[in-house]
Amino acid sequence: MVTTMQTILGANGQIAVELARELKRNHTSDVRLVSRNPRKVNESDAIVAADLLDARQTADAVKGSSIVYFTAGLPPDAELWERQFPTMLQNALDACREAGAKFAFFDNTYMYPQDDRLLTEEAPFAPVGRKGRVRARMATMVLEEMARGAIPVLIARAPEFYGPGKTQSFTNALVTDNLKAGKQPRVPVRDDTRRTLIWTPDASRGLAVLGNTPDAYGQTWHLPCCDDRPTYREFVAMACEAFERPVSYKVIGKWAFAAAGIFSSRVREIRELLPRYEQDNLFDSSKFKGRFPEFEVTEYREGVRLIRQG
Repeated sequence: MVTTMQTILGANGQIAVELARELKRNHTSDVRLVSRNPRKVNESDAIVAADLLDARQTADAVKGSSIVYFTAGLPPDAELWERQFPTMLQNALDACREAGAKFAFFDNTYMYPQDDRLLTEEAPFAPVGRKGRVRARMATMVLEEMARGAIPVLIARAPEFYGPGKTQSFTNALVTDNLKAGKQPRVPVRDDTRRTLIWTPDASRGLAVLGNTPDAYGQTWHLPCCDDRPTYREFVAMACEAFERPVSYKVIGKWAFAAAGIFSSRVREIRELLPRYEQDNLFDSSKFKGRFPEFEVTEYREGVRLIRQG
C-alpha cells in the first residue's frame, strides 16, 4: 500500500464515502476528504473544509496530493448547476495543475443521447435539457485538460445508481426505498425497457482502481456494470423477492410527472431525465472489464439483497 496522499473533492456523497473506504482498504493509508463540512469515513482520514467555488481554498485543499478525485454533487437544480458546477471543476483542474496531481473525474451519462443505442466510451454528446448541457460542458472541460497534457487526467463514467446508504436515484427512491418503508414500488414511465444500473460500491471500487492505474490516464472509462440489463419489471421482481414481498408495483406515466411538476420544483427538475426511461438504456463497460478482468461486479439479485440487509 502506498503512502502518497489521495484527495476526494466533494466528500460527503455516497460515491465519495465508498471511495474513501476502498482507497484506505486497498490503495493508500493517506486519504484526505474535502467539502464544506467534511466528515471522516476512516479513522485515519484527514479532513479539510473548503468551498470548491473558491479557487484559493481549492488549491490549498489539493496541495500535497498525488491523486485527486472529483466526486462533487449538487441538488437537482439547473440554475445552480449552471452557476456553480463549471466553476468548481475549473478550480479543481487549476489546483491539480498547480500541485502536479493526477485528476480523476467521476462523471454521469446526462450528456449522452437519450435513445436505445449501445453507449460506449465513443458515444457522442447529445444532451437533453439544461443539466445535460452542463454535464456535457464539464466533460468537455476535462477532455480539453486531458488533451493539454499538463497533468494526467481520466474520466470515469457511471450510469444510474442503485445501492446502499444514501444512494440517490430514481431506482432507489421509487423501488427499494418504498420497499423499505413498506410501500408499493413505483416505476418511472415504462416497465418493459431494459436498464443498466451500477451498484454504488462497484462504481467507487472501479474509480479507485482507475485512479491507481497509471496507464488508465488519458482515457475515458465506463465503470463496471452487470451485462444482464433487466427491465424494471424484472428488477422490481428481484427486489420484492429480496424484501419477501409479493411482486406488485405501479407505473408512473409522463403525464403524472407533468402534473406533479406544477406543485413540485424537484419534480420539474427531473423531468428532463424522463426520455431515458422511454427506451432501453444500454451502457457498455466491456473496456473496463477487458482491462481489469479480475474485478468482480455485483449481480442485481445480490445488490437488492444487500440493500435489504442494510
